[in-house]
Amino acid sequence: SMIRTLSIRWLLHRTGSTPPASWVVSRARYLATTNAVKAETESSTREEPSQAELLHEFARMPVERIRNFSIIAHVDHGKSTLADRLLELTGAIARNGGQHQVLDSLQVERERGITVKAQTASIFHRHKGELYLLNLIDTPGHVDFSNEVSRSLAACDGVVLLVDACHGVQAQTVANYHLAKQRQLAVVPVLNKIDIKHANPDQVCQDMKLLFDIDPTQVLRVSAKLGTGVAQVLERVIEVVPPPDVQRESDFRALIFDSWFDKYRGALNLIYVLNGRLEQNQDIQSLATKKVYPVKSISVLRPAECPVPDLSAGQVGLIACNMRNSKESIVGDTIHLKNQAASAAGSYRPQQPLVFAGVFPADQSKHVALRSAIDKMVLNDSAVTVKVDSSPALGQGWRLGFLGLLHMEVFCQRLEQEHGAEPIITAPSVTYRLVLSNPKMIRQQGRDTMDISNAALFPEPINVKEYYEPLVLGTIITPTDYVGQVIGLCVERRGLQQSSVNIDETRVLMKYVLPLSEIILDFHDRLKSLSSGYASFSYEDHGYHPSHLVRLDIHLNGKPVEELCRIVHASKAVGVARQMVLKLRDLIPKQMVQIAIQACVGSKVLARETIKAYRKDVTAKLYGGDVTRRMKLLKQQAEGKKKMRMFANIRVPHETFINVLKR
Repeated sequence: SMIRTLSIRWLLHRTGSTPPASWVVSRARYLATTNAVKAETESSTREEPSQAELLHEFARMPVERIRNFSIIAHVDHGKSTLADRLLELTGAIARNGGQHQVLDSLQVERERGITVKAQTASIFHRHKGELYLLNLIDTPGHVDFSNEVSRSLAACDGVVLLVDACHGVQAQTVANYHLAKQRQLAVVPVLNKIDIKHANPDQVCQDMKLLFDIDPTQVLRVSAKLGTGVAQVLERVIEVVPPPDVQRESDFRALIFDSWFDKYRGALNLIYVLNGRLEQNQDIQSLATKKVYPVKSISVLRPAECPVPDLSAGQVGLIACNMRNSKESIVGDTIHLKNQAASAAGSYRPQQPLVFAGVFPADQSKHVALRSAIDKMVLNDSAVTVKVDSSPALGQGWRLGFLGLLHMEVFCQRLEQEHGAEPIITAPSVTYRLVLSNPKMIRQQGRDTMDISNAALFPEPINVKEYYEPLVLGTIITPTDYVGQVIGLCVERRGLQQSSVNIDETRVLMKYVLPLSEIILDFHDRLKSLSSGYASFSYEDHGYHPSHLVRLDIHLNGKPVEELCRIVHASKAVGVARQMVLKLRDLIPKQMVQIAIQACVGSKVLARETIKAYRKDVTAKLYGGDVTRRMKLLKQQAEGKKKMRMFANIRVPHETFINVLKR
């Protein structure tokens, strides 16, 4: 208070005038906050032990003083910034190190400003005279990376539920909260961004009470950017989150919950030790593959790697064990010591992919390099599924399954940035289910249902009894001003409303059942633009539902082009057909014969565009004379073009296929 008074007096004396009262109050508030943060900082940095001492303590840390927790929230609510402050407060990273969001280490994360990979850091914090080991996991907030969140929660006993004091509870906050509650984890509610002028913490606390039944008095209010109140978060985590339920006396057993590839050391596995302890040079065995590996190195992430001699139950660490093949490392697998019996460690299973896209090399000579890059990327992202695929237009490639469109974009961007690959990505599609009626096809398939995502394999309607398409249950939270536009968008996308709840006077939570094929392309973008960026959306799988599907074929001069056909809902067929033929008219180059582009369902033509032929000016040599001479030359040319069209091959360049098929 003395510093504050002196600084205000000095400024008054220097300017020789009386500033407005509001300025004096804001200046005093700023100095008070700065002094509080400084005091907090000084107290935390006082008498910090050295790295060697901390690692010595790590080896002897009892289970009662270990806490494993992750930070969960909606996208852009400040998880990575809070993780930065926690790392600074515990001395894991230097203050003002120049890099913000230290745990967002990928180039794609820095460019897009989002978290894509869950990152782990082991930190030490002194509480009531005792040193505690805290294993912190920073998770992504976007719905497409919910697999990362559920994978991280498998190694946690509690979560910090972070909510933005300006935007309040959003769709992914609700989804992540229920994920944590399903696993019966302790929840520490935290309100972030309280320093922003238009923050409304009291209202957001009421929303949390209504939606999650969280007592407003239990909600911590912090500013991760300024560092205000961050120390209380660690104190609350130590008090609320229970120590891990593990046995150190029994035989070693651990869960692999993340892995990535290092070109010098092979596949590296991040493990959560459930029983016993692991030392260097011991032999471990995988429960899934039964293969045995010698443990070459053990380290702990702080967040940089620090080597340690061993890991005990309750701790999280990184092991390198000569796993040369990336397919041998399976996220969710259990490892144990060689020749010892062990049961599976966890119930974690990767989510089922919802969106499928073809990935092809730009040219077939790069096929092997792209395959190697995809294998290494799949090791780091266990939710992606890979199947071999081929296309008459694009050659040999793969059909990859993703959890959403952003997941697909990020995966392909990482292929380019981290592995220098140049893949061609086809437009995303979903998997449809058909019930067959043809006995011959049922015998060939071995069952009466057929899952299909490639339109070229779509059977004739006469052979199919029923069509099913995948649905999702979407949660939309929107301000009441935009409810009309949002309902309009959902109805346009064939959505059915399940429920609508008013969270408060200004916001509504709506649940819609929507076809997955309608939301994978641009639903999220349209929703954001309709609601001026305020509405939020998350979805979960809702099974298959009967539908009316048709195969839309593209014909060039009456010949079908298999690579361009697609599966669409009958009600959308005409719109998609018009769009396709207009796009092809612009992309297919003019040729010596006229080209008729037709979009058909069965024998019915839904849309047509014509590309005129190149024509020589046959009347250029005429000057004057009778009109019949001109007509005769033009008739001869027309007959010649007609004859040519009967046996001409339409040449569609490779680039045209790429431009039509890719997103």
